[in-house]
Parts: sequence; C-alpha cells; structure tokens
Amino acid sequence: MLSFLKVKGIRRRWLISSVGVLVLILAVVVATFSLIMKSYYDSGILSDMESKARAASGYFETYVGAGSEEGDYLTAAQDYVSSFTEGSKLELQFLTPGGTVLYSSNGLTLSGTVPATEDITRLQTTGKVSSFRGTAPQTGERITAVSAPLAYNGELMGIMRYETSMRLVDRQVLMLTLAAAGLCLLILVLVYLSNGRFVRSIVDPVQRVTAVAQRIAAGSYGIQVEKRYDDEVGELTDAINDMSQKIKQAESMKSDFISSVSHELRTPLTAITGWAETIMNGEARDASDIRKGMGIIASEARRLSGMVEELLEFSRMENGRFTLSVEPMDIQAELEDAVFTYHEFLAAEGIVVHHTDCEDMLPPIPGDPDRLRQVFCNLLDNAAKHGGSGGRIETAIYPEDGDVVITVRDFGPGIPPEELPNVKYKFYKGSSTARGSGIGLAVCEEIVSLHNGELTIKNAEDDQGGCLAEIRLPMGT
Repeated sequence: MLSFLKVKGIRRRWLISSVGVLVLILAVVVATFSLIMKSYYDSGILSDMESKARAASGYFETYVGAGSEEGDYLTAAQDYVSSFTEGSKLELQFLTPGGTVLYSSNGLTLSGTVPATEDITRLQTTGKVSSFRGTAPQTGERITAVSAPLAYNGELMGIMRYETSMRLVDRQVLMLTLAAAGLCLLILVLVYLSNGRFVRSIVDPVQRVTAVAQRIAAGSYGIQVEKRYDDEVGELTDAINDMSQKIKQAESMKSDFISSVSHELRTPLTAITGWAETIMNGEARDASDIRKGMGIIASEARRLSGMVEELLEFSRMENGRFTLSVEPMDIQAELEDAVFTYHEFLAAEGIVVHHTDCEDMLPPIPGDPDRLRQVFCNLLDNAAKHGGSGGRIETAIYPEDGDVVITVRDFGPGIPPEELPNVKYKFYKGSSTARGSGIGLAVCEEIVSLHNGELTIKNAEDDQGGCLAEIRLPMGT
C-alpha cells in the first residue's frame, strides 16, 4: 500500500485508471462466477430432490395406499425409509402430519425431532410438494429440503421429507471460486507486467526529455536527447532537440545582435560626440568645417533614428502589437515611389536602378501602403548594401496566377547557399560584413505575412548572379 502511495504521475494514473478498473472487472467476474456456480449446484440438487419426492409420493398413493390398512401404510413407509440407498448424499425422513420425525434413513435425525422448516409448514397448508433452502434450526448449517405429502383415503397420513447438507456443495463452489480468482490474479499479473513495461517505455523517455528540458531552461542550450522510438515519443524527442538547437541559434544570433548593435550605436555616437565637441570648443577651422561636421551629425543621427525605428518595429512584432491599416491601395504607385526615392541616392553611389512596370494597370489591392513601402525600401537598401558591387539593381512588378509579384534583384556575389534558409530569421546577419541590425528582413517577412503574402529570398539562377527577393501578394480581399 505504501509503495502504491509513492507512485506518482503517469504511473499512478495508469494504476488507478487501468489496473484499478481491471481489478474491479475481475472481482465482478469472480463474484458473478461464484454466484452462477452456487445457483447451478443449488438448482440442480433441488430439482433432483423434488423429482425423488414426487416419485415417492406417487409410489405410496398408487401402490401402497390403495386397499391397505393404516398400519400397513405406516409399515410400508418405515420399510421405504429403511431401504433408502442414497443415505450418503441424502437423508430421507418420514414425518407425522404435524411435522414430527418418525423415521430417518441414516438415524441422523432422532425420532420426535421437529425440523420446523418452511417446506413442512407450506405443505401442511397447500398439500403439495414444497421445498426449503436455508439454515437448519437445529444444526445451523445450510441445507436443502423437499417435503412431499403421503395421503391415505384422501387424508394426510404423513410427510416424506428429503434433506441434504450443502456443506460439500459450498466447499466445491469455494474451490471453483478460488480457482477462478487464481486465474484472474494470473491475468492481472500478466497485464500488469506487460502494461508496466509499456508505461515505462513512455514514462522513462518523457523523464529524460523533462530532464533535458530543465537543463535547457537552466541555460544548457543545444543539448540533445537520444532518440530511441519512431513514434509519438520519438516525435516529442525530435521537437525538443529541434527546440534546443533553435534556442541555441537564437541565443547565438541574439548575442551577435547585441554585439553588432553596440558597435553600430558606438560608431555614429562617436562621430556625433566628436564633431559636437569640436564645434562647441571652437576647434573648427572655418565655416566649411562646421557645415561638414553638422552634416555628419545629421547623417549619423538619421542612421541612429533608423536603427531605433527598426528596434521599435521588432519590439511591436514580438509583443503582438504589429498591426496594419488596410485600405485599397495602388501597389504600382507605391513601388514606383520607393524606387524613385532611392534612385538618386543610389546613383550617387554608382548604382543604377532599373524598374520594369507591368503593361496594364493593376487593380487596387487591400494593404497598408506605409508598411509595404517600408518593405520595398528595406529590400532596396539590402540590395544596395549586399549587392552594390554589381553596380545595378533591377525591380519589376507583374500579375501572375491571381497574385501581384514584385521582384528586387541585385547583381552582387549573392548569398552562400548554407545561409539562405536563415536570412529571414531575427538577428541573423550571416557572413556579410555589411552593417545592419539583422532584423530588417524579419520585419519584412512579418509585414508580408500579415498581408497574406509570401516573401522569398534566393539567388538568381542565371549566369549574372546576384540575389533575388520576390514578394507575392494576393489581388483579392
């Protein structure tokens, strides 16, 4: 009992819900079997005794009673009782009409004894064969008794009574019940052992997974659980291993992000602080130096503002507060405005932007103009940073299969194939030395997804190389 109380978790629930129910079922089966066996033996014995009683009563009425004197009748009854051959199983008694024993086949019941059982009382009232099953008043043991009337010239001259002890029957039923209980116990043990092994095959891996999960929660990112089963437990193991690996990657990218942002913030802050102190201390040589310094301060401040805006966008995305202001919008005009905005700026850096518009006017689509323009500008900025060495950026817009497709392509070195699956992850910067926070594409992915669209980043497939960013937005609502 104490060992059962110490069992916890799934094993305890299994013991209660499975083994406990099985024990209850087997107990009901054993009890039902015992009752059926007891009823079977009791009914069989009672039926046999009733047949004997009716046969004896019929014998006396047919062959003894007709034309005989009362004394002859009693003598015949005594002889019948004395010659009874089943004394080892039954006791045959001859009683007076009042219910007092006159003769007994084996002498177990003394003459003058009054059995006082219901079969005698019922026979005296109805004049028919009656039976009794219960406890004998004299001995206290369980008996079965059957009484049959012996009539002489229409009057009750006596009672022929069969009585047997049910002790042996009860012992036989007990033995059968114990055998059934033993069989059920064996079944229970086999079920317990087989199911216990099955439960262990579930609980032990779960405990290992739990231990690894606790280690992951404590900071041991990247550790793996040994996979032993190709089932739901195996799937759980794969999920934990994948989670552990991704957390490790996320932590690594987060550390890189913090280091990168710290560096990115330090550079413009150093420039702003240096030129501000130079101007404040009057160390600038002339007005041109002051204008140059103020220009650098303004440029670096704008870069800081952009970085802070990216961080704010990331914070909104992480907290679920990243929302859209959807309205019917001219997607062609928004893309053209973004391209025009970057055209002169990129031209100053020696990068030519070539835009290909679709021949027909596209219908308005539901979207957030500001957010989608943010995506276009971010993709153009990335193309300039990472593919500007190609000296050219191409953009295009066209309808395809019910979608609006927008492409931004550079002609730089492209992205290493092993880095392609990760470029849209938060904080991921890859092997590129270009400056940035590593969250721009993650924000773009979120914006496009909220528009029920798809953002794909891949390398161009032709010989000219470069990276191709493709946005697909549904035309319908």
